[in-house]
Amino acid sequence: MDLADLKTFEAVARHGSMNKAAAELHTVQSNVTARIRAMEDALGLPLFQRHARGVVMTPAGQRVLPYAGRIAKLLAEARAAACDDGRPRGTLTLGGLETTTALRLSPALTAYARAYPDVRLVMSTGTTAQLVQDVIDYRYDGAFVAGPVHHPDLDATTLFVEELVLVASPALKSLKDLPGLPDLRTVVFQAGCSYRQRLEAFLGEKGIVATQPLEFGSLDTIISCVSAGVGVTMLPRVVVADAARTGRVSLHRLPAPQARVETQFVRRQDAYVSSALAAFLETVRAFHKKPAARATASV
Repeated sequence: MDLADLKTFEAVARHGSMNKAAAELHTVQSNVTARIRAMEDALGLPLFQRHARGVVMTPAGQRVLPYAGRIAKLLAEARAAACDDGRPRGTLTLGGLETTTALRLSPALTAYARAYPDVRLVMSTGTTAQLVQDVIDYRYDGAFVAGPVHHPDLDATTLFVEELVLVASPALKSLKDLPGLPDLRTVVFQAGCSYRQRLEAFLGEKGIVATQPLEFGSLDTIISCVSAGVGVTMLPRVVVADAARTGRVSLHRLPAPQARVETQFVRRQDAYVSSALAAFLETVRAFHKKPAARATASV
């Protein structure tokens, strides 16, 4: 097996399709099929089960996949380290919560792009669970997530502390009125969002059973639905401050333990910290001017 084989294997695993993997790799499907078969012959085990709609990884394929990502990342880091003369450049791939990216990181991202034009910054959004797994699997150099995060392979540094609030339509005057709302629904991001988990735990502690949640991928859509009285959500106060000032939503303070949430930057402990990443973190800290508290722990 060589690096090209592993890249092909990873693309097929991600897409669940040899045809889609071939399109991504700018080759023909027969080349992808040949590489996968060669890997399977070398290992003496099938890596994928073929079916009419594509492929599904076998248990052997699932065991091989983390190594494919790790080897590709190590080779990329070796190249980056060799070329890193202290001047930020190259590609920096980061992830972040949509709320954090939009409200906390936007000014820093703009300043960073202007200060370091030789860096190709790729920023993606997702849920905490998804982003943490992407960092573990070497897909991102690091990610901004809701903490606390405890994983033996990760370094977690607290950069911001947010106050969570329950967000409802202006008609809700007090948290005491929540149990009386008929057919209460939660309006949330997809499963894996830590704010969603905290909201569900908060309602559960109060004995409130919400109906099937409404899931959206857009912060603006969530706020609009809550404003219209469709349901309630839980978000950092800074995210919904403007909507509250204009009377679109009502904000309700939570008990101290449930209100505090840390935004942490997580990265793999064994990953190379490039000049581009170090400069980015310095830029973020300069904008917010809060001391960072390092938090590492094992599960």
